[in-house]
Amino acid sequence: MLFFGYRDFISEPDRILADRGLGRAHHRVIYFVGRYPGATVSSLLSILQITKQSLSRVLSQLVEEGYIVQRQGASDRRQRLLTLTEKGRALEEQLTETQRQRLARAYRQAGAEAVEGFRKVMLGIMSDDEDRSRFGATKRRP
Repeated sequence: MLFFGYRDFISEPDRILADRGLGRAHHRVIYFVGRYPGATVSSLLSILQITKQSLSRVLSQLVEEGYIVQRQGASDRRQRLLTLTEKGRALEEQLTETQRQRLARAYRQAGAEAVEGFRKVMLGIMSDDEDRSRFGATKRRP
């Protein structure tokens, strides 16, 4: 079920991205830079758990095509702080809106109790306590 749900959840964003010569990795970067404006490259690497080389390829394209801007950190000039441009925000909103509508429809059909159960299942799937803490969850129980 998780596979089929995920497949359909990403189908419309994948089509939108493909029309622009972008892929799912670009979507992830755009999404998290949109959620954490001014995020550092290292924090993005930590969230995505990908190599610097993989992120560099994707990020370079997004910067080159005007979706993301990089600037130096004020206190540490080695830091690269990432922010979506207006073009990047528009794409992120378009991609997220299709998914937001799909989730809203599913949540309405399932009801509040089922939604809370789904949240618990998703937290249970996560193995990293830092990731779980992003959602107000306590440490994973053995």
